[in-house]
Amino acid sequence: MKVVLLADVKGSGKKGELVNVSDGYARNFLLPRGLAKEANAQAMNELKNAQAAAEHRVQVEKEKAGEAKAKLDGKSVKVTAKAGQGGKLFGSVTSKEIAEAIGQQFGVQIDKRRVECAGLRHLPVRNQAVHRDQRQAVRRGGRGVRLHGGLCC
Repeated sequence: MKVVLLADVKGSGKKGELVNVSDGYARNFLLPRGLAKEANAQAMNELKNAQAAAEHRVQVEKEKAGEAKAKLDGKSVKVTAKAGQGGKLFGSVTSKEIAEAIGQQFGVQIDKRRVECAGLRHLPVRNQAVHRDQRQAVRRGGRGVRLHGGLCC
């Protein structure tokens, strides 16, 4: 029996996949627990529409990331923080602070969850932009901050 999975099922597949399982497994386990629905014409149409919508969201996100990349290409972000003797920061520079600084300095809104920050706690901090397809990475003194391609504007 062909079914469309509504949730990840160990040994069968991931959510949204069309899988062929035995009739008993589908009727006695998957369907009663709401883990799958029978693959009829309506379910197949819904699956196709959901996949198309997901692809569209990814495409729009890539376009926004490309626009943000063009605005940020070759620019440095300046974040101020208090530091003590020996160049050690009081606390650390967080991904939220970096995202806010990018928004204030360049007018590009970035979701803080898209910024990977490896605990920036030491000075001096040197910025060097490295771009790879839709990703931007800023290297800081051996530690990295990554701005992922799916930037939310």
